[in-house]
Amino acid sequence: MRAVVLALTVALVASQQINLVPEFALDKTYVYKYEALLLGGLPHEGLARAGIKVNSKVLLSAVTENTFLMKLMDPLLHEYAGIWPKDPFVPATKLTSALAAQLQIPIKFEYANGVVGKVFAPAGVSPTVMNLQRGILNILQLNLKKTQNIYELQEAGVQGVCRTHYVINEDPKANHIIVTKSKDLSHCQEKIIKDIGLAYTERCAECTERDKSLIETATYNYIMKPAAAGVLIAEATVEEVHQFSPLNEIHGAAMMEAKQTLAFVEIEKTPVVPIKADYLARGSLQYEFATEILQTPIQLMKISDAPAQIIEILKHLVANNVAMVHDDAPLKFVQLIQLLRFATLENIEAIWAQFKDKPVYRRWLLDALPAVGTPVIVKLLKEKFLAGELTIPEFIQALVVALQMVTADLETIQLTASLALHEKIATIPALREVVMLGYGSMIAKHCVAVPTCPAELLGPIHEIAAEAISKNDIPEITLALKVLGNAGHPASLKPIMKLLPGLRTAATSLPLRIQVDAILALRNIAKKEPKLVQPVDLQLVLDRALHPEVRMVACIVLFETKPSVALISSLAGALKLETNMHVASFAYSHIKSLTRITAPDMAAVAGAANVAIKLMSPKLDRLSLRFCRALQLDFYHTPLMVGAAGSAYMINDAATILPRAVVAKARAYLAGAAADVLEIGVRTEGLQEALLQSPAADESVDRITKIKRTLRALANWKALPTNQPLASAYIKLFGQEVAFVNVDKTVIEEAIPIVTGPKPRELLKAALKALQEGIALQYAKPLLMAEVRRILPTAIGVPMELSLYTAAVAVASVNVQATITPPLPEEIETMTLEQLKKTDVQLQAEARPSVALQTFAVMGVNTALIQAAVMAKGKIRTIAPGKVAARADILKGNYKVEALPVEVPEHIADVSFETLAVVRNIEEPTAERIVPLVPELAVQNAQTPADYSSYEIPDQAALRSATPFHKTLCLAVPYIEIKGCIEVHSHNAAFIRNDPLFYIIGQHSARASVARAEGPAVERLELEVQVGPRAAERLLKQISLIDEEAPEGKAFLLKLREILETEDKNVRVSSESSSSSRIISSSSSSSMSSSHKNVRVSSESSSSSRIISSSSSSSMSSSRMTETATVMEPFRKFHKDRYMAPHGASKAVSSGSTASSFEKIQKQAKFLGNAVPPVFAVIARAVRVDHKLLGYQLAAYFDKPNARVQLVVSSIAENDNLKICADGAVLSKHKVTARVAWGPECQQYAVIAKAEAGVLGEFPAARLEVEWERLPIIVTTYAKKLSKHIPMAAFKAGFKLERVSNADKEIELTAALPSQRSLNVIARIPEMTLSRMDIPLPIAVPINPDGTLSIQIDEDILSWIQKHIKEE
Repeated sequence: MRAVVLALTVALVASQQINLVPEFALDKTYVYKYEALLLGGLPHEGLARAGIKVNSKVLLSAVTENTFLMKLMDPLLHEYAGIWPKDPFVPATKLTSALAAQLQIPIKFEYANGVVGKVFAPAGVSPTVMNLQRGILNILQLNLKKTQNIYELQEAGVQGVCRTHYVINEDPKANHIIVTKSKDLSHCQEKIIKDIGLAYTERCAECTERDKSLIETATYNYIMKPAAAGVLIAEATVEEVHQFSPLNEIHGAAMMEAKQTLAFVEIEKTPVVPIKADYLARGSLQYEFATEILQTPIQLMKISDAPAQIIEILKHLVANNVAMVHDDAPLKFVQLIQLLRFATLENIEAIWAQFKDKPVYRRWLLDALPAVGTPVIVKLLKEKFLAGELTIPEFIQALVVALQMVTADLETIQLTASLALHEKIATIPALREVVMLGYGSMIAKHCVAVPTCPAELLGPIHEIAAEAISKNDIPEITLALKVLGNAGHPASLKPIMKLLPGLRTAATSLPLRIQVDAILALRNIAKKEPKLVQPVDLQLVLDRALHPEVRMVACIVLFETKPSVALISSLAGALKLETNMHVASFAYSHIKSLTRITAPDMAAVAGAANVAIKLMSPKLDRLSLRFCRALQLDFYHTPLMVGAAGSAYMINDAATILPRAVVAKARAYLAGAAADVLEIGVRTEGLQEALLQSPAADESVDRITKIKRTLRALANWKALPTNQPLASAYIKLFGQEVAFVNVDKTVIEEAIPIVTGPKPRELLKAALKALQEGIALQYAKPLLMAEVRRILPTAIGVPMELSLYTAAVAVASVNVQATITPPLPEEIETMTLEQLKKTDVQLQAEARPSVALQTFAVMGVNTALIQAAVMAKGKIRTIAPGKVAARADILKGNYKVEALPVEVPEHIADVSFETLAVVRNIEEPTAERIVPLVPELAVQNAQTPADYSSYEIPDQAALRSATPFHKTLCLAVPYIEIKGCIEVHSHNAAFIRNDPLFYIIGQHSARASVARAEGPAVERLELEVQVGPRAAERLLKQISLIDEEAPEGKAFLLKLREILETEDKNVRVSSESSSSSRIISSSSSSSMSSSHKNVRVSSESSSSSRIISSSSSSSMSSSRMTETATVMEPFRKFHKDRYMAPHGASKAVSSGSTASSFEKIQKQAKFLGNAVPPVFAVIARAVRVDHKLLGYQLAAYFDKPNARVQLVVSSIAENDNLKICADGAVLSKHKVTARVAWGPECQQYAVIAKAEAGVLGEFPAARLEVEWERLPIIVTTYAKKLSKHIPMAAFKAGFKLERVSNADKEIELTAALPSQRSLNVIARIPEMTLSRMDIPLPIAVPINPDGTLSIQIDEDILSWIQKHIKEE
């Protein structure tokens, strides 16, 4: 009996186990109240936000067991742009009315065991409304397990298939089941996302390991009640957060917050009835993109008649950007692009036919069409070029941009392939290269969007490469390799390896440049599949039978694959036995530069490089720059997640002076992404081989003969080989090669007739004729500089977008008029030099360039029906008008340039930045609401969420209130009476948090203006140069220098001396008072640390070397001091008698003789103007209406017998005796002396400089001495401050430092050449001497030990070239 009772009990419990599947009975209609909210902004109260809200009743009714109907009743849309949470939502009545019919159409969906299947709806339901319905169905998606309460799985939803965590709890008292579901939207197996403009960027996973710029998560909470056959969803709430910051979320971030509530109301017996229409399959629960891809988030346009609207905006742009750029020209240009995206091919063809013959309209269209980025545009450009309606330059310019902007789908790829293989394109090599490179880039973009892209897309290129290899067509092989390199598809690895040396015997016979191009083609493949490329590259680097350049290029590619520590260590170990010093130097410098890399994505490589560098010989670090080098520098700021990196590679050749190849690359990091922004490479392989095959390559000849032969080989270009380029260059943007050029003998032969033929003379004649008739030019150039977008769905079924747009328009208006007297002859080439000398040319030009730039950063909702977003908007507008007149009277030697008055706008530069909350809908596009993100009257103690309390700034910092900062700074330029003003206005949210993002948001502006200051007006500014005997006549004020021996001169000097002594006394008193204050302030410290005592040098110590070292090495060995003392041998002049007096004695004699000889020359004529006329004069002045002289004049005098030059600069203003005098003389072929003095009558300050060549020990040397009599106080003050940093700077630079008592007012720098590739430097300054020996030089200096040059060119290369040109 007990057993029967137990069995019945177990059966009863089992029958009472709750079925967790949501129940919707067949004969019932379940009514729910639904509310969805999506808000964007910063998570702080008191700041503005923007968003939308949806309210509705939701009716759910079962049609069959697994098929249901859902209908919305009484839907109402709200929009929000205001201060949160103070301002209310505003009903979007018109938009609700327009969508009411669609919203209330019932949709059909499959639903089984809590999982939503296919969705069906009539064709009349738009994709946007369909996605809103998906947002509701997404709440019903429940994968509930009976056997587990806590589990994790990949669940399908609106955003894709993402990681989802379930927690199921039962509440027996309330008879409820509580289900919590959380989604990590950053970890999705299949994520619904659309990226535009990011195809060429790389995700830097290491950059976001600790710090993230985008965080996405969602939490679902369900309260369920047990029902007859399952459970009833009583209430469901959803909270989803998308948090983004371009810097780092720790420093504040903008946030998109989505909330949904679905609350059970009642059960009705009236079923939901579908409408009488065909219910079409509309996909699944996953979001489907609509027209938001074509819709820019910065403006909402109601497109009723696209062609008419395009023509209207086109006419606006043409009419308002003639003389000056319009403020909103960039925004209008973006509007034009958006309208063209909605237009059909027929519409655009009609517009083109209407405006193709109007040059201004034609240019605007050709600038806008490539930026549209739709396959329609590529098709249009192709048709118009083949029809002859586009010139080759127009087609190339448009096609380069179009292929980079267009969406890379299969249709566009096939269209580009057909274009590349077209007969007309094949006849134009430059055009074919552009199309082919664009084809490779398009495949690369397609493979980013579709990772499983088929290898068949590269079939045509593989066929071209195979055919070119069989025919040994080198140019075609080069082009195919570059296309494969752009595509970067792993399927291309095998065809490329056929061209790699060492791996294939046949490849060894190919030209070196093909081998190098084949290796470089692996770079983009290595980014996707590094493990496939690394073994190939390592084998190439270690193969000593290969050419050194091939091995070094392979080394570049190898390190770009981010090799492991084992691989780098293997390479370092193998290089210890390397015999080629170029390869060893290149690899060592590359590894060493990697040890200093700080970018997160290269951190593992940097660590591996630090290990590997210890395995290599440190002697490689002392190789000179003539060996191949690699250099990498970078900067990365982790808190802001921004950085930049630069790489430079120089591959030299021991046999020639030119490098074989030079490559430079720039890389940028931002917000967890990285991109190779720009790369430029130049190769001179053909030229190198031509030089190596010439007699100049003979190592047995001396240097002079080698240089002569090299110059002859360069001049004799006709003998250069025809079958290979002499030089080549390429340019890459964002890792994609966009252009390359090969310079060969054929190019030179074709260029010479173009330069020397009749066409340049005809162009010159036409240009001169146009100048005399007058040229009036207006030109406008628009550019969409950036369009970067990321569109992703939210839980409510509305897309949110992160985007950056930058557009600019430049306009220039130029008027030029020339007058030539006498008129030029009809045949310009017959004009003689004498005729040219008698020509008077007058030119007047006025230009008004202006630029307007607008940039938008947007985060928010972007649909064709409504937009609600927070936006950062920046604007720059500059106008720089100018008017000049120039005259050249060649016969009289007079040249004059005048700056004339010109009408200036109120502001010549205007920069503004503001952050806004914006909402607008398509039914009321002009009634948009815009609210500043930081209100002007924000209070200081703004409330913040509790989780941000730790980041609040302290009370004392909170004094920076929200009151706007406004300041105007003006500066008047003397003499020319022009006043410049800068007006700055700033209002930010730093009162909330002391973080970078809060300093950025708000409103900031700066405006610059230029206006006439108070005082007499300036008619013009003049700069005049007079050459020849008439120079003295042009001087506006007679120049004279005071005679120190005359009574007037003595009185002037006496008065000046009193002024200077008074000035010195004031300075001395000031310095004594400041030093005494320092002593008093330091009296609290009664003792000095022992480290300070160690570096103090006694004044009584001997003159032996006293070296100042770092704290780690406080003393220097005696051997080092002795070495320093012996190196500093006396400096001797070049003379027949090589054995002269020691330095101490000779210097006194030398200095004395130098000074006396120079003073003797000066005494002959204190002022050369008294004896000789000026050689030339320069006058710079402002011509005012009151005819007051203001400005400066310069006169240059030359005393040929004494090889003396004198320059005098003086003010032309009355009662202004300020002058600058420069007096120099060549005392011998080895010695030059100059004296520069300035001040009243050139008597206040003076500096003397002497330069001479001689011998230091047995080595040729040069010495520069600078002595001063008196310097301005500001110079001496800063010099003393600078001298405190000299010891540390000298130590870091490898210099030895000695504390010695050198002359107080003298600096001496001596440089000697122990060999033609090394340098000794000795610098003597007050209180110390610096020296460094055997500094390696990158190139050999052609100076012999006797001081003569070891190079002598006995023929004029220019005459050779001219002779060869004439022979053509």
